[in-house]
Amino acid sequence: MRPVYHFSVADNWKNDPQRPIYLDGEYHYYYLYNADYISGGGGTSWRRATTTDHVAFRDRGVAIPKFSNGNGDCWSGCLVVDEGNTAGYGAGAVVALVTQAPEGRQAQYLWYSTDRGRSFKPGGEAPVLPNPGVHDFRDPKVIWDEDRGRWFMVNAEGQKLGYYTSPDLRSWKRVGEFLRNDLGLLECPDIFRMTADDGTSHWVLGTSANGKGRGLPATYAYWTGAFDGSSFTPDHDDPEWLDYGFDFYGAVTYPHHVVSGAEDPTLRRAIGWANFWDYPHNTPTLATDGYNGDDMIVRDVRLKRGNGTYYLVSAPTSALGDHVKRTQLLGDVSVAGTHDLKVRSSAYDLSCEVVWDPASPPANLGLEVCRAPGGGRHVAAGAFLPGPFTYVNRRPTINPTAGETQTPMDPSAGRLTIRILVDRTSVEMFIGDGRVVHSHRVFPLEGDDGIRLYAHEGAATFRDLTIRELKVV
Repeated sequence: MRPVYHFSVADNWKNDPQRPIYLDGEYHYYYLYNADYISGGGGTSWRRATTTDHVAFRDRGVAIPKFSNGNGDCWSGCLVVDEGNTAGYGAGAVVALVTQAPEGRQAQYLWYSTDRGRSFKPGGEAPVLPNPGVHDFRDPKVIWDEDRGRWFMVNAEGQKLGYYTSPDLRSWKRVGEFLRNDLGLLECPDIFRMTADDGTSHWVLGTSANGKGRGLPATYAYWTGAFDGSSFTPDHDDPEWLDYGFDFYGAVTYPHHVVSGAEDPTLRRAIGWANFWDYPHNTPTLATDGYNGDDMIVRDVRLKRGNGTYYLVSAPTSALGDHVKRTQLLGDVSVAGTHDLKVRSSAYDLSCEVVWDPASPPANLGLEVCRAPGGGRHVAAGAFLPGPFTYVNRRPTINPTAGETQTPMDPSAGRLTIRILVDRTSVEMFIGDGRVVHSHRVFPLEGDDGIRLYAHEGAATFRDLTIRELKVV
């Protein structure tokens, strides 16, 4: 059941992604890894993989072994390339700020690498950011504040994000915080600047949050706004969400680099853990393939202006098109009721525009993917127009916890652009310009590879229906 074109751990366990860094023409992706998971052992190390296209990854092994020192194993954090030698390990040294929790007390510790991120050493036994006496104090995210010539950190502290500055990655001063008491425990924060499609520059603050108590997602929440080096002022109080599905947690974003190595301010990428803490160990891949840990597809993320506000839009990373093994151009398919496609596949990228008569719309339209030969098991992805909402419903197939996610839509337009990525353990639906995405973890059985189109209580046309079967070698 290992996915065909999504990242998966080589064996045992993975969870949180760490923000990739760009070195020597490739991206270095680190993630939390436990080599003793199947045998029942605990602890996490940092394992590394490299990629040039964000689709095909090459495993490079463990970079920070677990229990390397008396401070315990390494949890989430971030890496930076210290081009200015501010920390004293040499220009270009890779520095990691990592949460460790000796005796259960979370704090931030410095590790460094002088071999281009292949291995790390602790920069002392004492924390560079000690715990002030709180339970949750973790997941530091550090950026270079170019405008002020210093480092800036955002740190997860329960229901708040703490802000810190430093000249050298070693000594940190608290300068502010961002408080939210309506999104559960905040984890894996993020902050970055982007140039929008209208040429203006904006800051984005993100965090993995749990909005289930308010009927919101439990994925990557974000705010656009202004940053002055010590505080962030959001444009709006309520967050946007990078994903509305069940399984896009602990996500990180990272910049795109052009051939010269410079960052492109108009494009970032995002990668998220294809799981959630409500059911982290509920996966048949343990029995079929000896591992537990996939990621959702890497996304190309851009900042867009629309209806007087700014928001992020996502698309599967562009290099996915380089891994197409066969393309099925099905043209326009009109449906009144159901229509089963002859194409069967367990790993593909499907796109189309669904159109209908707004004066006489169908009640429900979309696609059944991961469809069993007999038709019982499937994942439904589409739109319920009386709602009106788009949805992905994984209840009819094998999944960690049954459920359906929904997002509002406008049925009066009479059209909906849909792009669905199906792999052996996931379904992701990108809607419209990519402001809305639903990512779901699913476990179809072998042979559950059918595709059905449906338009109930009316008719719809699936225009320019294209299926690209994918393979990464």
